Amino acid sequence: MPLADCSGRNRHPVEVEIPILPELQTIIDASPTGDLTYLVSEKGSPFSIGGFGNKFRAWCDEAGLPPHCTAHGLRKAGATRAAENGATENQLMAIFGWKTIQEAERYTKAARRKKMAGDAMGLLRRDKS
Repeated sequence: MPLADCSGRNRHPVEVEIPILPELQTIIDASPTGDLTYLVSEKGSPFSIGGFGNKFRAWCDEAGLPPHCTAHGLRKAGATRAAENGATENQLMAIFGWKTIQEAERYTKAARRKKMAGDAMGLLRRDKS
């Protein structure tokens, strides 16, 4: 089931259509949702950008998570995981709604650098021939 979402913080929205992972679908099916909105405020309306960030922070505080845990951090973690699992720049752009390749390259370059460092460490061994 595709999910239509807008990113770009209302400046220049980008509509993205991404499949919902089975784990998320299970949670959605077990949760009350709004009309075409998966996360709604206590009033039953969609969150504003600032409102969602504030509520996410409150949920993190309630769960006892450290201050660096944020909604934006969760998005960054998703991009990092996808890049480390081999996602291309264009795939990251499709998932996260980025319009330019520079943002996606940040994640894929870091993932390649991490992999190359891991591969190269064995080359530092004295007995390497």
